[in-house]
Amino acid sequence: MLSIYDEGPCPPCPLKFNLAGHVLGRADELPDKTALNLIYPESNETWSYSQLKKAVLGTSAGLLKSGLLPGDRIVMRIGNTIEFPIAYLGAIAVGIVPIPTSPQLTESEVNRIISSSTPKAILHDLGVSCPQTSLNVIQLDALKSMRDLPPAKIAMGNPNRLAYVIYTSGTSGTPRAVMHAHRAIWARQMMFEGWYGMTETDRLLHAGAFNWTYTLGTGLMDPWTIGATALIPGPGVDTSQLSRLMKRHKATIFAAAPGVFRKILNIECAFDVPELRHGLSAGEKLPETIRKKWERATGKPIFEAYGMSECSTFVSGSPDMPAPCGTLGRPQKGRRIAIVDAHGPVPLGNEGTIAIHRDDPGLMLGYHNAPDETSSRYIGDWFATGDQGAMDSDGSITYLGRADDMMNAGGYRVSPIEVENVLNAHPGISDSAVTDIEVKPDVRLVMAFYTGRDALPEHELAEYASSRLAGYKCPRGYFHVDTLPTGANGKILRRKLRPIYGMLKSET
Repeated sequence: MLSIYDEGPCPPCPLKFNLAGHVLGRADELPDKTALNLIYPESNETWSYSQLKKAVLGTSAGLLKSGLLPGDRIVMRIGNTIEFPIAYLGAIAVGIVPIPTSPQLTESEVNRIISSSTPKAILHDLGVSCPQTSLNVIQLDALKSMRDLPPAKIAMGNPNRLAYVIYTSGTSGTPRAVMHAHRAIWARQMMFEGWYGMTETDRLLHAGAFNWTYTLGTGLMDPWTIGATALIPGPGVDTSQLSRLMKRHKATIFAAAPGVFRKILNIECAFDVPELRHGLSAGEKLPETIRKKWERATGKPIFEAYGMSECSTFVSGSPDMPAPCGTLGRPQKGRRIAIVDAHGPVPLGNEGTIAIHRDDPGLMLGYHNAPDETSSRYIGDWFATGDQGAMDSDGSITYLGRADDMMNAGGYRVSPIEVENVLNAHPGISDSAVTDIEVKPDVRLVMAFYTGRDALPEHELAEYASSRLAGYKCPRGYFHVDTLPTGANGKILRRKLRPIYGMLKSET
């Protein structure tokens, strides 16, 4: 028996469709209901569904008025502000293609995105780094003023047309532009039952910033699609305040990356969240120790989901079907998932690469301007994730690690090659190798090892990296070594860096 899980397809997406229109589909039915609470320790900012829709479609009109046309691409350099989701949906509503980016990116990283994506404009918050450019730059104040314009009409069309582009680290060291269709939001309904256990009566608090794709999807788009209330901590809210905010705002579901759960538990070992039903975790593998500590501290379970930038989440546990101990969970109903090797699905129970069928409505259209790289990810009809796993007889999938050297930094996947390319340009470094290392139970940090004539001051290397790389990509430690571990063909063996780290730390 082969490692294939298939319980039937997702219901077909309507032939005339718009991602933003789908997200705002309950707004006319629930005009006065709270769509969003931007929450602070002593206050909150409330947006009703009618206010949200008006702001989105007013922004749509403003973007068109600025000279942008359907199909044009815009780079989003906006910080943790409500303007981020409003502008994102406002663009998509009229067929403009947003490219959301992390505010942590440096000017050089943004320049590479601009040169590879050929945008027509940049939406810019002055507090976020942005290179000098001849492109049309629309500042935050101008975006805010668009809210009050007469609303634009939502552009319906083929669900397979391009809706948005997101950048993700590639194994080659060059970030890849992942192109998603409007139908991507339609596929997320499989997560409502298969992971969230969410209905329109829920109040979902997401710990992330507006401009993180995990927050954008799980924290905003999905609650709005179903008519629930999204709760987002305002800028500056500290992790230590989250449990009190959960209680004060009667959150029924709490979503975060594993690192946030860990930080909360480092502050409090028990807290009272009477309305909370469960937590949601994604972005990286949830350590079992954190799950157990959270359950002891709150009396509530955490349900984990596995996915990727190219297809969001598709394997998870849920309130109706918790994941068996030690597994990621089962494929969500409507998904077709397999464990594959170079020849296709492997026998049940065998190790292989977790893969999703090419017909999944949530799967990307492809990598921008990289057809060969797109096709290389497929094994027959299966899109290979790069993560190793094994499937048991009931479809539960056990995670067995990465098949490559990709790192995970706080929920962001980072290519070691991208970091190494930056470090290797330093005049005092001959060669470098980077990997993530578990420095204490359940805590992994990016560490760099380098060769060169002399050991360099760590603060100098840290400043050099931070001026060229987003903060989450920067190593947390730098180690001068005589040689780097390589194989017979000269390729760096990053897995052998971990024992070197252990030896160096023991010497100090």
